[in-house]
Amino acid sequence: MAAPRIHPSAVVEAGARLGDGVEVGAFCYIGADVEVGDGTTFGPHCSVHGPTRIGRENRFIGHCAIGGEPQDKKFHGERVELEIGDRNLFREFTTINRGTGTGGGITRIGHDNWFLAYTHVAHDCMVGNHCVFSNNATLAGHVTIGDHVILSGFAGVHQFCRIGAHAFIGMGALVNGDVPPFLMIAQDGYGRPRGINSEGLKRRGFDADRISAIKRAYRAVYMSGGSLEDARAKLADLAADSEDARAFLEFIDAGEKPLLR
Repeated sequence: MAAPRIHPSAVVEAGARLGDGVEVGAFCYIGADVEVGDGTTFGPHCSVHGPTRIGRENRFIGHCAIGGEPQDKKFHGERVELEIGDRNLFREFTTINRGTGTGGGITRIGHDNWFLAYTHVAHDCMVGNHCVFSNNATLAGHVTIGDHVILSGFAGVHQFCRIGAHAFIGMGALVNGDVPPFLMIAQDGYGRPRGINSEGLKRRGFDADRISAIKRAYRAVYMSGGSLEDARAKLADLAADSEDARAFLEFIDAGEKPLLR
C-alpha cells in the first residue's frame, strides 16, 4: 500500500504512528501517542489526542474530536486510553473521550459502526459492533452498548446503563435504566418498552420461530402484570427451549441498575 498522505497544513506530532495508505486532511492534528491502522482517512479539521489506537479503514469525515480528555472532575491527568476497531464511520463533529483512571482506564469502540453528526461517546464507554448512532445521539460515562444497537436522533443514555444487543432506541428517548436485548424503546419522558425490535431482527435473519420466542419472553417480563421475580421464573421456563430467552434472562440477572419496565 501507499505511504501516508499528509496535507501540508496538518500537524502530525513526532511519535504518532500512521499505517499504510492513511490520509490526513487539511488542518488536522494527530497527537504523539496515536496509532492509526492502514487505510484510515481523516477529513479536514479533525483532531486525535492520545493515547489512542485506531484500527484499519476507518473514516473520519471532518471536524471530529477524538481521544480528548474525559469530561470528569475526577480525572487528574493519569494515563487513560481510547481504542477504536476497524471500518467505523465518524461523521461531522463526532466527539469520543478517553477513559478515566477510576473507571477502567479505557473507552472502547468495536467494528463497523456508524456515528453520525454531533454524536458523543463519553469516558469508559464500551460500544460493540454494527451499531448506528444517529445525529446527536449521546452516551454518558460508563455505558455499555451491545452489537447491532440503533440509537435514533437525540437519544441519550444515562451513565452506567447497558443497552442489550439488537435494541432500538427511538428518537429523543432518554434512557435511565438497563435495556434488555431485542427491545424497542419509544420516547415518553424517559424511554419505556414498546415491544421488541421485530423489524430489525427480521433484517438480520431472525426466523419466525426465534422472533415468536422473543415475543413470549417480552410478554413474560412486560405484560404479565407480575413481579420481576415472577417474570424471571417464566423466563427460566422459556429459556429451556430458546437461546434468545436465555440471553434475555442472563441480561436481567447480570444487571446492577434497575430494569427498565
